[in-house]
Amino acid sequence: MPLYEYRCRSCGKTLEVMQKFTDTPLTVHADCGGGLDKLVSASALKFKGSGWYINDYARGGSGAAGDRANGKPAAVAETKTESKPTSKPAPDK
Repeated sequence: MPLYEYRCRSCGKTLEVMQKFTDTPLTVHADCGGGLDKLVSASALKFKGSGWYINDYARGGSGAAGDRANGKPAAVAETKTESKPTSKPAPDK
């Protein structure tokens, strides 16, 4: 069952109610008798398993793009820089 959020217009309280899709929305706050507004919130829906784009169809490429789709970072080329002394040695006296 989905979880819906409501906010009371008179007391400002926010409440969460589990309701069926077919249930009518609440209009009156049971505690104070004020009117309720239904809030829109982000869903906590996460697709798991095979058959979803992120799991199966994104793997189509090869090489670095295919590795990134599988959650593996692309290989980074290492370069070496030759270090040179920045100061000249002092001459002997």
